[in-house]
Amino acid sequence: MSSTRESFLLPDIMHFLPFKGSINPHYERAAKASSAWVNSYSFVPEHKRVFFQQGGSELLCAYTHPYAGYEELRTIMDLINLLFAMDEISDDQNGKVAYKTGRILLNTLRDPDSSDGSALVQMTKGFRERLLRFNRPACYQQLIKHTEDYVNAVVLEAELRERKEVLDPDAYIVLRRENSAVRCCFALFGIILGAELPAEILEHPTMMRLHLAAVDMTSLSNDLYSYNREQAMGHAGSNFLTVLMKSKHCDLQTSADHLGAHFKQLMDDFQVDKTRLPSWGPQTDAVVTRFVVAMEIWVVGNCEWSFETPRYFGAQREQVKRTRDVELYPQRHEHDG
Repeated sequence: MSSTRESFLLPDIMHFLPFKGSINPHYERAAKASSAWVNSYSFVPEHKRVFFQQGGSELLCAYTHPYAGYEELRTIMDLINLLFAMDEISDDQNGKVAYKTGRILLNTLRDPDSSDGSALVQMTKGFRERLLRFNRPACYQQLIKHTEDYVNAVVLEAELRERKEVLDPDAYIVLRRENSAVRCCFALFGIILGAELPAEILEHPTMMRLHLAAVDMTSLSNDLYSYNREQAMGHAGSNFLTVLMKSKHCDLQTSADHLGAHFKQLMDDFQVDKTRLPSWGPQTDAVVTRFVVAMEIWVVGNCEWSFETPRYFGAQREQVKRTRDVELYPQRHEHDG
């Protein structure tokens, strides 16, 4: 009787990236400070605490923002730690409870005086105070908008999980853009780069296509790399691989290959759209270029981080990176690396 477990081969999406990443030189100092900050709160469930601490959210920031100064890096680390915590908490919540958790986060970002004194509120207030030191009101308003969209998407994800409902590919991509929280992180580009762009440029059709392509590439690579852990925990309903398997009536390998092809098309379109950006004048164009480069770095940084953290592939991450062969964990077993 065979004991061989199912496996699948990752498409080599990093091969489609026409640029390389790097790591922020302030990583260790900023990570230590942000980690101590998030660990001073006790709202992550105890059974998830070790996994959360091993997740490498600070390392993700160092790969996705290698150009950031110390204070800017520390701020984005605090945001991603806050969002990771929200994600871990809501994974076990139904729609009604996830809505309450999300509104606490959003309302505290908007108005810290409306708080209930909980640990999540105190953590959000601390992040808000750090963020407002930069005096970038446009970035702050973008963050509020994207956080509201994120909260609504997390609630919908929880409701779909309750009903065991899997969306069709188009609807899923729209949801994933928001529940990934990547757009929340992109909202801080102006703070990290030290220059803001007006709404008419950020919302220009070509700029928006670049933005959404970068968000989609980040989300799809995350779905690809996190699938094993999610299927083991019973949370794979909100994953593009599951969506494709259901909609196309195909197996896991076919869906992974399709995801890889879609990722490549997004990258090809991204490269073309870079050449289609209009000019807003030399000074503004230079800032636009920095924003586009920041998007590119997010995509490659997220991919590189996925093989540096034990979050997805545990102790086998070097082997998986080399062979791209992923052996599925047993069902309902929360692998903690």
